[in-house]
Amino acid sequence: MKNQKTQIKKGITFHKIETNKFKTNLFAIFLTLPLTRETVTKNALITAILRRGTAKLPSQEQISKTLEEMYGAGFDCGIEKTGDYHTIKFYLEAIEDQYLPQKEELTKQAMKLLLEIAFHPYVENGAFKEEYVKQEKENLKQIIEGKIDNKGSYALERCIEEMYKNKPYGLYKYGYIEDLEQISNTELYQYYLQMLQTCKIDIFASGASQESIEKTIKEDENIQKLKERNIELKPEEKNEIKQQPNQVTDSMEVTQGKLVLGLDIDLDKKENLSYITMVYNTILGVGANSKLFQNVREKASLAYTCGSNYIKRKQIILIRAGIEIQNYEKAVDIIQKQLEEIKQGKFNEEDIQSAKNLIYATINNIEEEQDTEISYYFGQELAQNNVTVQEYKQKVEQVSKEQIIEIANAIKINTIYFLKD
Repeated sequence: MKNQKTQIKKGITFHKIETNKFKTNLFAIFLTLPLTRETVTKNALITAILRRGTAKLPSQEQISKTLEEMYGAGFDCGIEKTGDYHTIKFYLEAIEDQYLPQKEELTKQAMKLLLEIAFHPYVENGAFKEEYVKQEKENLKQIIEGKIDNKGSYALERCIEEMYKNKPYGLYKYGYIEDLEQISNTELYQYYLQMLQTCKIDIFASGASQESIEKTIKEDENIQKLKERNIELKPEEKNEIKQQPNQVTDSMEVTQGKLVLGLDIDLDKKENLSYITMVYNTILGVGANSKLFQNVREKASLAYTCGSNYIKRKQIILIRAGIEIQNYEKAVDIIQKQLEEIKQGKFNEEDIQSAKNLIYATINNIEEEQDTEISYYFGQELAQNNVTVQEYKQKVEQVSKEQIIEIANAIKINTIYFLKD
């Protein structure tokens, strides 16, 4: 197994991915916790604060200078919504020790710096620095307000929000402006300390020099301060299947209408469900050979763009189209026709093979990029799966036409969202 897992403490896992393909080591720390309305904004704000300074390097300038001295090592952090969970992510990439001009322990230094950024932030008088919190609140406010700038992404977010009203997955990953104003630097720091003792922690190391990394992590003072925790990943909250789709229309100053259809898969505990749905979704709306691209965009010329995404953790499919506003009814009709045609088996072995080839290309890419490989194994960790990249490919290979038709007949439209002028 390429992804070797070790329990550092209960609820804290080290993942070692040994590979000689790259001249760099990539380290990642993921802090995962349930997505809630009360904490979503705080988590987004904490992500921004932690990159501002550590106890040893109190400013962003000092962190940048240290990275520069480490032969131009790269650091990044961000926040992701993964199903009903919120994950704060930290990455640090540094040159592999054997490629350095002189003998140095850069691998160890890089891991220690990343642990410092995630677990030992700069604090003044028992709180996050007030100036940092104030500045990052303003930055986060701009991000939240700016979500309407990209109309396609905004429409997608709104469709998900409508599909998952008052549910964790309906929350915006960067939180809400009305919550920002109420968060003080002291309260935020206290919440951060509490979060560190309860969240799921996954530490990844990808590269060649990994022998000493586990020891570095175990001996790190920041890790030693963390308590063991009981982590129980709950099954994703499923939608109630609707007999009639929920139709939602928003108006905004747009030159092009944005249409999003949210589809539920009304099928429980089907073996290899995600692999079959992946092939189904690719036939439906991924790439130039897909039914949506060929029929909605090319033949009917109704859409500038038209495709679909499969969200595996939620077992939903999202169809997106950019259309002329007056073509709304026609576009919805043709999209529904494509869904019906797959139900009736109106696709051939060539369509299936073409879809599988597209998926194989994505699978082959997993081990070609360190961050993609880490993301893959982290996804496996959250899904509590242990499928290797090779096994993943085999499972896609085994998907049959009958299985695709079965999935097609379990698809129900939950929400039709339209953003118009």
